[in-house]
Amino acid sequence: MSLKGKSAVVTGSTSGIGLGIARALAAEGADLMLNGFGDPAEIKALQDGLSAEFGVRVGYHGADMSKPDQIADLIATAGRELGKVDILVNNAGIQHVAPVDAFPAERWDAVIAINLSAVFHGISAALPGMKERGWGRIINIASVHGLVASVNKSAYVAAKHGVIGLTKVTALETAETGVTCNAICPGWVLTPLVQKQIDALAAARGVGVDEAARELVGEKQPSKSFVTPDQLGALAVFLCSDAASNMRGAALAMDGGWTAQ
Repeated sequence: MSLKGKSAVVTGSTSGIGLGIARALAAEGADLMLNGFGDPAEIKALQDGLSAEFGVRVGYHGADMSKPDQIADLIATAGRELGKVDILVNNAGIQHVAPVDAFPAERWDAVIAINLSAVFHGISAALPGMKERGWGRIINIASVHGLVASVNKSAYVAAKHGVIGLTKVTALETAETGVTCNAICPGWVLTPLVQKQIDALAAARGVGVDEAARELVGEKQPSKSFVTPDQLGALAVFLCSDAASNMRGAALAMDGGWTAQ
């Protein structure tokens, strides 16, 4: 398919899952507005690299996704610089791990703000233009933890369950329009952050990196292999296609069999 002439905002897209999705959309011709934290020079190099590789316009906005006014400015800036926002991928997220009765209140608030409230604020800002133009794709990156739970992840699990609920409501409210809203629910994904966990496990166990990776992923994921950002990007591209125009409110697991157990 081709997304030439379409413009996409991908939050949390300077690395990991978000960057994988941004690359996949750009490969199909979509102009991009990147968002995320990082070294300014590295982000500029990323913009220039994507633009040169795929022949698309690539902007950047450093919105703090815990700040509703900055999220609104992200969408408004994308509209001005790229002409419109056709595709919104809500990907930015953070994690904190602790038992419920020892979970710091400020960390709860931060996880909910970035993992759930930011999704609402992004949709709220982008949806009117999509409805007016009669076409839009909202893709919320939830998690396998939007479908099942794990210990010590109360805020993350609550937020991701909330994202799936918000996805369904948005889908119902746009059911008779050209706008769709769906969620992708990844399991373990091999990102730089997860690679650090693998390296730490390998050092602690005194085993090789490959063995540590299989041990980490195999605890939950029967495939014993990681989901990749490229695979998630391909799924996001499909959700933008005409073939997916009647997928509305779906929560699509890509989890190596995690939730099949």
